[in-house]
Amino acid sequence: MNLTHHFLIAMPGLEDESFARSVVYLCEHSERGALGLIINKPSDLSLKGLFDKVDLSLRRDDLSKEPVFRGGPVQTERGFVLHEPMSPPPSLEKPRAKAEGESEDDEDSGPESAYASTMSIPGGLEMTTSKDVLEALSTGAGPRRVLVTLGYASWGEGQLESELAENSWLTVGADLSVIFDTPVGQRYDKALGLLGLQAWMLSPEAGHA
Repeated sequence: MNLTHHFLIAMPGLEDESFARSVVYLCEHSERGALGLIINKPSDLSLKGLFDKVDLSLRRDDLSKEPVFRGGPVQTERGFVLHEPMSPPPSLEKPRAKAEGESEDDEDSGPESAYASTMSIPGGLEMTTSKDVLEALSTGAGPRRVLVTLGYASWGEGQLESELAENSWLTVGADLSVIFDTPVGQRYDKALGLLGLQAWMLSPEAGHA
């Protein structure tokens, strides 16, 4: 089971303060554990406020009022930027003559991320933890669609699997419109809707006549 690029949707019985009614986007899942970002719990800090804290201006009017999210209980002082992949501009993607001494392997090594510390997530997103993505946004450039969190959620080996077995979470393939196009207050219901469910159907009392 690999739930990378899936949503975890908290069941009503999950009362942990960090995770109640949360939607987690899983960036990584393997036998060693899992790592994800909560996408529907905004903090009181706006992106402009975050940029002020790190002494950067934010020349992106479309982002300045966006909230910084509480991405999970681990490393809550550290920023994580979930964004669309940054491919080179089209003008740079045309076939080019190989540099002297360059092998065929060098040419086919695949796209490099634009940033220093980026995890490429199968399914088409990237998660960057290096400050250079913020610096790009501060100049008015950078990825078009971003979600910024402080902190992340993580599970050790076998931990997520046991929580799934306890019915703490529902899982569904991620839909990027839930992350980037859906108002924060509607993301939980929209994620459930991907499974054809509504919150009232999950009531702990349901089915116990």
